[in-house]
Amino acid sequence: MESVNLAIIYYSATGNVHALARAAAEGAEKAGANVRLRKVAETAPPEAISAKADWSRHLQDTADVAEATGDDLGWADAVLFGTPTRFGNPASQLRAFIDTLGGLWFQGGLADKVYSAFTASNTLHGGQESTLLALANTFYHWGGIIVPPGYTDPIQFKSGNPYGTSHVAGEEAPGEVALQAARYQARRAVDTAAALKVGRTALGVR
Repeated sequence: MESVNLAIIYYSATGNVHALARAAAEGAEKAGANVRLRKVAETAPPEAISAKADWSRHLQDTADVAEATGDDLGWADAVLFGTPTRFGNPASQLRAFIDTLGGLWFQGGLADKVYSAFTASNTLHGGQESTLLALANTFYHWGGIIVPPGYTDPIQFKSGNPYGTSHVAGEEAPGEVALQAARYQARRAVDTAAALKVGRTALGVR
């Protein structure tokens, strides 16, 4: 298989999306990909963070995770974005990072890559699908190749979301079904990116 570079870029306030991102990294590495796990910068005011113990704790626990830059997307053949849902949309922290990528987009540096996304919400039907669809709108503008998990593996009939891995947080961390779905989604993205690389090489196109 062609070697694939996969960037997993996520925002997580209290750790649920971070857990999904780590599972995705495991799945991608098992599929033979080179993986960069990157968080986006926290932009919430300190007083908001300190008012919620698990938010403050997670920020400290992930201090060693490198922050995403445009270079990570330029390097990648495939990119997975992870975000909590905020009123049916991606978190503002992730959107703020995406809004820094205009220069790379203008140079064509975001086109023809594989993109996929995953999310978590606090409640059932809490905007998961609309959050993933909102990210897909961005991928369209970039000229990306969107690869959802669909119902292409038995785990998807257990997780139930063909748009991307999702988790209903409540008070619980992602369980094994959600983690398996994240691993599968990453593997599917990697396999698709590898097939595209083989095809492009065979055709002599970049």
